Amino acid sequence: MDRENIGSTPPARLRVEVRTMGGSELLAPVGELDHHTAELLRSPLDQALDAGRARLVVDCSGLEFCDSTGLNVLLGARLRAEAAGGGVHLVGMRPAVARVFHITGAEAVFTVHETLATALPG
Repeated sequence: MDRENIGSTPPARLRVEVRTMGGSELLAPVGELDHHTAELLRSPLDQALDAGRARLVVDCSGLEFCDSTGLNVLLGARLRAEAAGGGVHLVGMRPAVARVFHITGAEAVFTVHETLATALPG
């Protein structure tokens, strides 16, 4: 066993870049969104909503995988955003991710955009 790796944390399979753009909070998850990494997206979504930013734009172009836990994180954010008068807009979903939304019917409750230009007002 390699002593240098004992107790070390494995590299995160998901990173989330966050930017405020006008009245929108732009979140760009890159990697795999699943039960192991869901908190890495839930936390910045909650922080944005707690700060009063209810229009959330999630750039999914870097998302390689999304399971039911990841979907539930986005659905939860959607409920909170809509209760605050906003919403969750999804952008650039790859086929593997879009399939999860299609199979579950979740695509019907989100506003889905092809590009960031159409998702961000102005």
